[in-house]
Amino acid sequence: MPYRAPLDDYRLLLNDVVDFAQVAGTDRYAEATPDMVEAILTEAGKMCEEVLAPLNRSGDLDPARLENGVVRTSKGFADGYKAIAEGGWVAIAADPENGGMGLPMAVTTAVNEMMSAACLSLQLNPLMTQGQIEALEHHASDELKALYLPKLVSGEWAGTMNLTEPQAGSDVGALASKAEPNGDGTYAISGQKIYISWGDNDFTQNVCHLVLARLPDGVPGTKGISLFLVPKLIPDENGNPGVANSLKVVSLEHKMGLHGSPTCVMQYDGATGWLVGEPHDGMRAMFTMMNNARLGVGGQGIGAAEGAYQHALAYANDRKQGHSPEGTIIGHADVRRMLATMKAEIFTARAIALDCAVAIDMARATGSAEWKARAALLTPIAKAFGTDTGIDVASMGVQVHGGMGFIEETGAAQYLRDVRVTAIYEGTNGIQAMDLVGRKLMDGGEAAYRLLDEIEGFAESAKGTLPDLAEAVWQASETLRETIEALVARDMPRRFAGAVPFLRGFARVLGSYYHLRAAVAQPEGAHARIARFYITRLLPEHTGLFVHARAGDADLMAITPDDLAV
Repeated sequence: MPYRAPLDDYRLLLNDVVDFAQVAGTDRYAEATPDMVEAILTEAGKMCEEVLAPLNRSGDLDPARLENGVVRTSKGFADGYKAIAEGGWVAIAADPENGGMGLPMAVTTAVNEMMSAACLSLQLNPLMTQGQIEALEHHASDELKALYLPKLVSGEWAGTMNLTEPQAGSDVGALASKAEPNGDGTYAISGQKIYISWGDNDFTQNVCHLVLARLPDGVPGTKGISLFLVPKLIPDENGNPGVANSLKVVSLEHKMGLHGSPTCVMQYDGATGWLVGEPHDGMRAMFTMMNNARLGVGGQGIGAAEGAYQHALAYANDRKQGHSPEGTIIGHADVRRMLATMKAEIFTARAIALDCAVAIDMARATGSAEWKARAALLTPIAKAFGTDTGIDVASMGVQVHGGMGFIEETGAAQYLRDVRVTAIYEGTNGIQAMDLVGRKLMDGGEAAYRLLDEIEGFAESAKGTLPDLAEAVWQASETLRETIEALVARDMPRRFAGAVPFLRGFARVLGSYYHLRAAVAQPEGAHARIARFYITRLLPEHTGLFVHARAGDADLMAITPDDLAV
């Protein structure tokens, strides 16, 4: 089924829901006028529809493979990547001094989501490079920036990040990779890394790895970790790819989905690397890349959801079964319920991601601590709810297809297989929830309360036009406020027990706010009807979620391992 870029949704969200105009009103992003943003999104959407979407099935049926130590990518991926690179889509937000467009993160987020919907396996490649570009812009020496950034921005070279090791999953501080000084300003990097997305390819001139490793004087744990840039091919005196570095792809992971994306086991045997940032400060530099990637991965979930939704919608409009006014299954109440849920959830997740991106843009443009706090607060919600939405919507997409959804030839199952990992990588969604109730509430809830003040203020103003919906949003916001007050008064273990339902409940309330804004902006249109569906049928879930969040940990931790035994 052809993919159609959801440009109307982006227009509504940017103009009437997340207030992108304030970003364009800053000196830094003054060129991001409505006409320019419209042109950018239209052109990116056209590439996704015409070039990337036809590759999605190819990547699944013709997986990346390792032949004699060389990664061979799926048929058509090289041409797809060329279109991404030549269009400038690798580095939309990168500094113009290095060849980037310098556009807001909100625009990048929309483009990345469209690419994810069209071909998630291929989109992973530029997403990794975008994160590396940001990490180098913030932490690398001027010499490294001058050599690597123009090549990464142009797409001639690709970037990765190497964190995970076989014995150290989310516990990054347990890594064993070592870095020994060579005496000439470089370091010898040794160790093995796993789950490295796009650790190699056959369509860029070089692959540049950001690798976490420990110097000889590095203390145990995360505080002793440093970050190194380790290229596949060591640049020569002219900055061109030269001799091969002492690293290799050991194998490719056999995965549930994302078959077109080579996920590599990487081996470093005294490979030459350059320090990025200060010694023993690698986690701070790497988190620059990871925070970028967390918003991006949330967008991947939303993109996969959009693709699955469009696939299911086309099937429901075509499939004749039973009797309905429309003559197809879209007329059946339960199918209509699933499709409405899918559309409403995608809108919510997309709005959270764009609101987070706007906060990032405003923080960069103004230096405001409040904008930085808002971006930090929304990042774990954008990542976790975006990817949960991808999984839930893709699963519903299979259900809409009925028995045909379980048949691989229809393509419905691929969306579910491809998106499932997004809830795991870049920090599992459980870790995102712990971050939300932990670090993000260390301010006593101030950033969250400011957001709730905004929600309640808008709900008050909307009571004159949509009184029942506005009242429901206001009441839900108050319940969230009371839940935050209860969590802030507790120690961390008691907060963590209810962290996941808290994050989902928070997203539910945010969704009601964004849907209400859309309904106020377009009171007679489809968005108003979808908003009523969301606020009436989905928002009430927040009540049970917050009961769970406030329940503490006593009953949970009273369950012993023996109680769980089979």
